[in-house]
Amino acid sequence: MRILGVDTATSTASVALIEDGRLVAEEVHSSRGSANQSQTVNSRVNHAEIILPLIEAALRKAAASLRDLSGLAVSIGPGSFTGLRIGLSTVKGLAYGLDIPVVGISTLLANAARVNDFDGLICSFLDARKKEVYAALFCRNGDALTRLTEDRVAGASEVIELAEELAGAASCLFIGDGSTSYEKLLMDALGNRALWRADDSYPSLASAVARLSETRFQETQEMNLGSLVPVYLRSSEAEFRIKNLT
Repeated sequence: MRILGVDTATSTASVALIEDGRLVAEEVHSSRGSANQSQTVNSRVNHAEIILPLIEAALRKAAASLRDLSGLAVSIGPGSFTGLRIGLSTVKGLAYGLDIPVVGISTLLANAARVNDFDGLICSFLDARKKEVYAALFCRNGDALTRLTEDRVAGASEVIELAEELAGAASCLFIGDGSTSYEKLLMDALGNRALWRADDSYPSLASAVARLSETRFQETQEMNLGSLVPVYLRSSEAEFRIKNLT
């Protein structure tokens, strides 16, 4: 089974092709100009401009074509509202044209599933701006990843307090750009029990999205694109302003 995973939920867009659980090709591009970005295109372009070239580059690297795909997988949020819409519209368009199934995967779950070198409490911790984070807590034991909380948007301090409570005397690994944005809060609350890694030290979000989708594809081959919608968790800026005016 060949699955193409797509992620545009954060500032780093990625595409990954897996075949029977094995990563065949991966392309990553950061709008922040990461040193490890794909050389396919200029770093200043946005996700709408980059996602199709990334897909083409990944398929070319694997000597494959869109017609060789068994299914598509996409991160559905939470994350950047614009990024999520771009990823979903791209994947839906391809799925319609190719007549293949598509699966949506939580961005926070995929982010935690990238971890391959740590057992214990993992906090998927993405900067949501406005002094908030998108977060969820998981426990990793070998290849098993168990969800401990639902995806949420909350103040960074609130999430860190919950992580501290669940961790007890143990360490907690924070993964995502929120760990950089709130490094001082993490250190103040957990000290050396707070661990974090650079995003580029792990496989891409897209590769985790593709891998997580395999079980779902094995369970069903139905393509229900109508029910595939972004998970925002909070109102858009426009909706927020309207609420404040009423």
